[in-house]
Amino acid sequence: MRESNKKMYHLAHGAMIAAVYVALTVAFAPISFGAIQFRVSEALCILPYFTPAAVPGLFAGCFLSNLMLGSPWDMVFGSLATLIGAAGSWYLRRHKWCVCLPPILSNAIIIPWVLRYAYGSPDLIPVAMVTVGIGEVLAVGVLGNVLMVTLERYKNLVFKQQAA
Repeated sequence: MRESNKKMYHLAHGAMIAAVYVALTVAFAPISFGAIQFRVSEALCILPYFTPAAVPGLFAGCFLSNLMLGSPWDMVFGSLATLIGAAGSWYLRRHKWCVCLPPILSNAIIIPWVLRYAYGSPDLIPVAMVTVGIGEVLAVGVLGNVLMVTLERYKNLVFKQQAA
């Protein structure tokens, strides 16, 4: 495959991942924000296991979701937390069951500060770390791993260019 075709394929995959992230965040908006949040779209944070296009795709999807529904602090720091988590997942891609750890940790550490300073959440930072962390464990650790196992069966079809 020519280099320009690989770049277009990478760009298209990233854009599709961003679009799905936005769609899931908007569809589940009532539970996607707040001190106790369950962002279903975070399940996609396992996708760097399959393709490097997921790293910028997840970042863009999170940024656009936060642009539409969040605060400026969310746009910057929430997107940064997702970028750190996605990059960490890509880095750990050779250790399948560790891929979910970076998004869980980055969001559990960063998002409570956003909740405190952007939304004035009265929760103590450690309490918010636990509540956000639980939501991330459920979204990425449970839903994400179910998604990973499912996609594993179809990876040569869905991620054809990366698998070749």
